[in-house]
Amino acid sequence: MAQGTVQVTHTGTSRWRRRTGEYASLAAALDAAGDGDILTVAPGTYRENLVVERAVTLRGPEGSPGSVRIAPVDGVPLTVRASALVQDLHVEGQDSAAPALLVEDGAPELNDIRVMTRSACGIEVRGGARPTVRRCTVDNPGGVGIGVLDGGGGVFEECEVVAAGQSGVSVRGGGRPRLERCRVHHASGAGLSVTGEGSGLEAVGCEVYEIKGSGVQVTARATAQLTDCGVHRTTSDGVTLDTDAVLTLADCRIHDIPENAVDLRSRAVLTLTRTTVREFGRNGLSVWDPGTRVDANQCEIHDSTGDYPAVWVSDGATAVLESCRVHDVPDALFVLDRGSRVDVVDSDLTQVRNTAVSVSDGATAQLDDVRIREAATGAWFRDHGSGGVLANCTVDGTQTGVIVTKGADPTIERCTVTAPAEAGFYVSAGGRGSLDRCKVTGSGGYGFHVIDGCRTTLRRCRTERCARGGYEFAEDGPLVEDCTSDESAGVRPAVPEAAPQTATQTVGLLGAMPGPRPAQPPAAAVPAPASRSPKAVLGELDTLVGLESVKREVRALTDMIEVGRRRQEAGLKAASARRHLVFTGSPGTGKTTVARLYGEILAALGVLERGHLVEVSRVDLVGEHIGSTAIRTQEAFDRARGGVLFIDEAYALSPEDSGRDFGREAIDTLVKLMEDHREAVVVIVAGYTAEMNRFLSVNPGVASRFSRTITFGDYAPEELLRIVGQQAEEHEYTLGQGTGEALLKYFTAIPKGPAFGNGRTARQTFEAMVERHAGRVAQLAAPSTDDLTLLYPEDLPDLPDLPDLPDLPDLPDLP
Repeated sequence: MAQGTVQVTHTGTSRWRRRTGEYASLAAALDAAGDGDILTVAPGTYRENLVVERAVTLRGPEGSPGSVRIAPVDGVPLTVRASALVQDLHVEGQDSAAPALLVEDGAPELNDIRVMTRSACGIEVRGGARPTVRRCTVDNPGGVGIGVLDGGGGVFEECEVVAAGQSGVSVRGGGRPRLERCRVHHASGAGLSVTGEGSGLEAVGCEVYEIKGSGVQVTARATAQLTDCGVHRTTSDGVTLDTDAVLTLADCRIHDIPENAVDLRSRAVLTLTRTTVREFGRNGLSVWDPGTRVDANQCEIHDSTGDYPAVWVSDGATAVLESCRVHDVPDALFVLDRGSRVDVVDSDLTQVRNTAVSVSDGATAQLDDVRIREAATGAWFRDHGSGGVLANCTVDGTQTGVIVTKGADPTIERCTVTAPAEAGFYVSAGGRGSLDRCKVTGSGGYGFHVIDGCRTTLRRCRTERCARGGYEFAEDGPLVEDCTSDESAGVRPAVPEAAPQTATQTVGLLGAMPGPRPAQPPAAAVPAPASRSPKAVLGELDTLVGLESVKREVRALTDMIEVGRRRQEAGLKAASARRHLVFTGSPGTGKTTVARLYGEILAALGVLERGHLVEVSRVDLVGEHIGSTAIRTQEAFDRARGGVLFIDEAYALSPEDSGRDFGREAIDTLVKLMEDHREAVVVIVAGYTAEMNRFLSVNPGVASRFSRTITFGDYAPEELLRIVGQQAEEHEYTLGQGTGEALLKYFTAIPKGPAFGNGRTARQTFEAMVERHAGRVAQLAAPSTDDLTLLYPEDLPDLPDLPDLPDLPDLPDLP
């Protein structure tokens, strides 16, 4: 587009040094114009560096947005130093060291300007400038979208940063802009960045999203206030505060964040009111360092997508939650380290997969009128120096209501635990604490369970309908005063005994409480499977479809064990053959079936007593608190005694980020049991090939316990067809003409992603065919035997977008 002319309309009466007319360049028109004049720019491309120094109106033609391009080769395309009105222009810059539109002074109005540039900054406001910027768009993949610095300010209304190579909006050096109903997205730095003492930002009704850094970043004594704003879809933290930063969020929404939704450090202060935080990959609130503080009122934190606590407070930081809701998260509140503190008032912590409130390493938590529901553990005071106060709280529907361990010393007053599965209050490992006027109702275990001689104080406590009893104490146990129990729910009450009177214990009404319960009877032994010869079991192994390399491995192991047994019988030394195995491969490749047959073979050879299979996974081995994992792992090992312990997806015991994970405790317990009882149980660990290789590489103690790895390959389409054929024969169906070819094509084309189930997919395909067959035959008035038994290609489930396939090989004979 060629350069056009500029029409200048003067508003003044003095004409002696200028005149109304057309100018061939913008620079000439600006030089001729005076305050109040209107410069109407004709469509075209102007390769000029413009400077507006008078209060003029500079605009493009009406009805032709974007027709005027200000696009010099270098330098600043448009500089404004006066209270001018600039509108309907398209500004392009190419200088990586200069802004595209620079506002240096005055209070200009910039309306409907589109900045498309690869400059250091799209729109830059500095010094004493206070512009009003309306409906402007910045597209600057080369630098900052909007920059306000060196004391600049102004108001940005309904503006949009559609791309930025650095921050979307950058405020520094004492800049203090206000953003209203703006959108900032696709920035490669922070969405909104405010840094430096005296710098501030106010944003109302704005959206920040699709950011390759933090959504909002406030640092180095800067301040910001966001009202009715949304921050979502970032690649880093949603909101980051550091080094004495101050931020207020009111009626905001922070969601779809892969990292921390909000992260504060180094004496930063955050105030949240009526703000929602959801769908975050790490912590919802992450608060660190002495002097750092969060105050949240009427906020909601929920729907975590990761495995981290919703609120994390450590290194001496403080968090206050009032009238808040935290729900659908792995853990609700973790407070740790001496000096760290959490105060929670009139709030709800619900649907927590692990621990609602965890206090450790000398931290303090004070909960008043807090309602905890549907959590594995309500509150856990973990170790020496950790404590605080629980007052007027209710805990409902947990495994354990409150746990106190390792010297922790909380004060718990007027709290009620309802329907815990294991215990209302559990104190062990030197835990202390004071329980006053607390109540446990409907426990599946004990009401108050205090072991290890812990010197907890119980005053005026009450239990009702506890399945195993209201109170269970060690002999040298807690200090008890005026506590009562109904001893109901069908539990046989113990013969009342007077507790020994000592200087540190008073009986009160506890003379009617049961004493220590006898140990529970051992679980019934697992019956051994019907005895078969090794040859018969190997024969069943041979009937399995495919798995040729697996069959060879199992036969080789069997031969070694059999020959070793015969050498021993002949008085010869037998080679030591470790029988523990690693099974790797995709789901549905027969790992569990082969493990069951392997156990039966070892029992037939006299190596194992029973040969039965006990199948477990992470959830069966890993507990919710210290010590429970070892107990669960021991129990699983005991159930497998004389047989095979099959651990599916064993790599889940050692996740890649396992800093606070109890899976390691399960592994350590398992390794010791395998060594101590090497003749009693065979252990097989199984899972995806890559994940199991990682699992063994990070746990050399585990890897050394296993003799070999057996890889289960995926089934070929022909083998999946054979499985369907076996299913059909077993259920008295027949594959009709063309059905085998259609199945082979189907199994060749079906996606083989992580969700593909191999043999399971074959069985599900057969079940789907039977269902579709039933829907078809049900419409026949008098179906024949063929109608009732024959499966045809139209009975296959739908497979969208089948690719063109090469000619199929000859079909194998169906079994």
